Amino acid sequence: MDMIEQRSDRHGGEGGADGPAVELVYRTTEADFARALRLRGSRTAPARLKKWLFPLVGTLCLIAAVLLLTGDGRDVARAAGFLVAGVFLWVHGPLTPRLQARAFRGLLEKTGETRAVIDGSGVVLTATACDTRIGWAAQPTYGETDDLFVMLSDDKAAVSMTVLPKRGAQDPADIDRLRAILDANLRRL
Repeated sequence: MDMIEQRSDRHGGEGGADGPAVELVYRTTEADFARALRLRGSRTAPARLKKWLFPLVGTLCLIAAVLLLTGDGRDVARAAGFLVAGVFLWVHGPLTPRLQARAFRGLLEKTGETRAVIDGSGVVLTATACDTRIGWAAQPTYGETDDLFVMLSDDKAAVSMTVLPKRGAQDPADIDRLRAILDANLRRL
């Protein structure tokens, strides 16, 4: 909290070079995290590969199961194995972000309410147990959904990400101001 107060005093409430700071107050939900993971997944090479590879291999498994069941030497046990693998691969892709988000449920609950202050110098997050400052270089790209902004690191898997739910804005105009700050400092995906 001291970090945010010092920053506000230093900037006189005016924010950085990109205009006044934008403040968001929110609780990150499991659904927010799942949406952010989906966005990240659509932007990273490994996730894009999984997006088409899992269904392709799943389809091949299902075809193998059908062939094993309809062939001369019906092999029900192997067909069942291929059937289970095929269905798993088809279901796994769409459910992965939701399952990963569910794994973080306890951490999200412990984090509690978050206050994010975004200005031309970066993002300061204040939550129940921590204060974090994220400079633009740490997460130089961002994406946007209908409900949130997601800042991403630029490593291949975009391991680091910051979720900024739009519902945390105090005023609807803050969303446009936040988008302008992000556009000025980050590369939009």
